Amino acid sequence: MEEITSFEQFKLNKQLLTAIADAGYTHPTPIQQKAIPAIDAGHDIFGIAQTGTGKTAAFLLPILMKIKYAQGDSPRAIILTPTRELAMQIDEHISLLGKNTDIRHTAIYGGVGMKAQVEKVKVGLDILVATPGRLMDVYFTGELYLRNIQIMVLDEADKMMDMGFMPQIRKLLEILPRKRQNLLFSATLPEKVVKLSEEFLEFPTHIAITPQATPVDTVTQILYHVPNLRTKINLLCELLLDEEEFRKVIIFCRTRINAENIYKYLDRKVTNSVKVIHANKQQSTRINAIDEFKNNDIRILVATDVASRGIDISLVSHVINFDIPIVYEDYVHRIGRTGRAYNKGTAISFCNKAEEYHIAKIEALIRMPIPVTPLPQSLEITDTPFDERQAMLMEIDKQKKKENPNFKGAFHDNKQELKRKALRQQQRKANRPKKGRMID
Repeated sequence: MEEITSFEQFKLNKQLLTAIADAGYTHPTPIQQKAIPAIDAGHDIFGIAQTGTGKTAAFLLPILMKIKYAQGDSPRAIILTPTRELAMQIDEHISLLGKNTDIRHTAIYGGVGMKAQVEKVKVGLDILVATPGRLMDVYFTGELYLRNIQIMVLDEADKMMDMGFMPQIRKLLEILPRKRQNLLFSATLPEKVVKLSEEFLEFPTHIAITPQATPVDTVTQILYHVPNLRTKINLLCELLLDEEEFRKVIIFCRTRINAENIYKYLDRKVTNSVKVIHANKQQSTRINAIDEFKNNDIRILVATDVASRGIDISLVSHVINFDIPIVYEDYVHRIGRTGRAYNKGTAISFCNKAEEYHIAKIEALIRMPIPVTPLPQSLEITDTPFDERQAMLMEIDKQKKKENPNFKGAFHDNKQELKRKALRQQQRKANRPKKGRMID
């Protein structure tokens, strides 16, 4: 088989090739080399590929080639995504790659009013990008006709399963025409994704660009063992002061509270070139923050895992895991925000004692150790407060009990030891000779 080294070797029309050149794409990535010919040939696809490998263009280019031009009022291709951010991102890619065509497209998603989205659907579409929940909401208004769908894409299928979208997807499969081409893409391969693929893919072509859940080769991973929250903050600030090295940084936190507090601290103490996004932020605020980060108007974006998937922001120099994720696949998606499109990037993780358990699980998932780097000598290492130390000990006990249900825990052992100590004291007291007054 001929080695594919240029986009001209695909059966793409001149409009697409011009848009590809204008976008600065010089040669196809491995996922594009394998997926585009297979999709063009009409095969169902089961693709396993990391974020940042060019997966979106891998399915959009053949779809744009098949759709070719505006026709009718109802969509002929539908692309499902787990998050509104990813839906918007894919819609932007369609604008970029299809700019020389008259193909009509839009993205519909939750978190904003539905009326404007319904109006866009009513005027006519060729490609629809949607999150599953909002898609079904719009469908039940009666304004969206789906019987002309020729191609269906499930992107980030593993995340869709994690977010509980299976009921909506099954309803959709009952509505769509049976004769259609199906494309499923996932960064990881849990059993539930395999079962989903068996439900609606027919004799699919399997394309695996990287082993399941392995980080892309262009990402350098670093692990710091940090004793407590205060020292994590000190380390974060020390790193971010190097603006030349840390040019464009995403900081991931496990909770909204942590994300908000870190954002406020950095804004106050380090730089005002920082924004935060999490589920409690309004959709418009999140969009504006991502746009500012994309356009280099801000240097640092603090986020929860709502932003760890599908956000294609070029030239992110560093991802910092302030907290270690407890959904281990999210580690791969977080660090996939850097090292995209053949650019190099660095992923730094801060790990306290209670998070070492999760690091071990992540290393097993990615099948490689994360290199440990000593803390900088200049770093101020603070004492761990009593409450934080107790919380970490309790968490470690939970982890040990999860691995060994018979494990009673350090607190249980301490309690038993105290009981034994009290019993020994009572026995010693009982065995002492009783003192009495002498009788003359």
